[in-house]
Amino acid sequence: MKYLLIVFSLFLTLLSQSILAQDQIIKQSDEVILCKIKEIGLDEVKYILPDYPDDVQFAIDKDEIEKIVFENGKTLSFLQKMNDPETYKDNKKNAIKLDFLSPLSGNTTFTYERSLKPGRSIEGDVGIIGLGIDPGDENPGGVFFRFGYKFLKSPDFYLRGMRYAHLLKGSYLKPTITLGFFSRDNYRYYYDYPTPEPGYPFYEDFIEQNERINAVTGSIQLMLGKQWIMDNSFLVDLYWGIGYGFSTNYDVSNYFYSHTLMGEEFPLSLSVGIKMGFLW
Repeated sequence: MKYLLIVFSLFLTLLSQSILAQDQIIKQSDEVILCKIKEIGLDEVKYILPDYPDDVQFAIDKDEIEKIVFENGKTLSFLQKMNDPETYKDNKKNAIKLDFLSPLSGNTTFTYERSLKPGRSIEGDVGIIGLGIDPGDENPGGVFFRFGYKFLKSPDFYLRGMRYAHLLKGSYLKPTITLGFFSRDNYRYYYDYPTPEPGYPFYEDFIEQNERINAVTGSIQLMLGKQWIMDNSFLVDLYWGIGYGFSTNYDVSNYFYSHTLMGEEFPLSLSVGIKMGFLW
């Protein structure tokens, strides 16, 4: 009986070692395939199963595999081509932009964007209020800052070998937060009707008053846009945004340089623009 137990223990040990010695394919669904890897190709992995003859090979698409653990303990991880950073190593990942029409509205806005990974980037704006055309002679001065996290649209379905045309190219959704500080002249015009002195005709005075108004403003918006990349060097970015906003002073117009507000009682915030820039 004792010898039978020893033989049985040895059999279990050899069996467990045999199982552990097999390669393991771990799928994206967490399913594990115990097998022997025979070939790793460009698009698929070929393997044999212990319960089948050696001349019968099975294949699995590499996009279905999370990683392979070989019998010697080494691990090989897999990424979809579309999400693999190596696919885009020739793409320039930084961009400097100018909000092309911003100088026409009394400010000049510069933007920096950096790709974090396929489908994700961060973007920061600095708007210099007063650096632009001032048709109303309001002498504005100030600055605003905007920060956003950009999500590029992914395809509705994937094909083998699919990839982004460029890391920064495509339609996107971008939650943003903006904060600004500025001051500008505010002119008031009205007529005054003084009481005329006896013997003098009735007259009116046209009075102009000017006061310097300060304001702090901000908004939280969801921006939608599309960015085009030309020759991995030049870009055009068209966007519009909608959200909520505020201002500490509503005596100025509804335009607050970084966005437009509908009013104090209806704090809808809107923005639109077109940016142009260069990549490096």
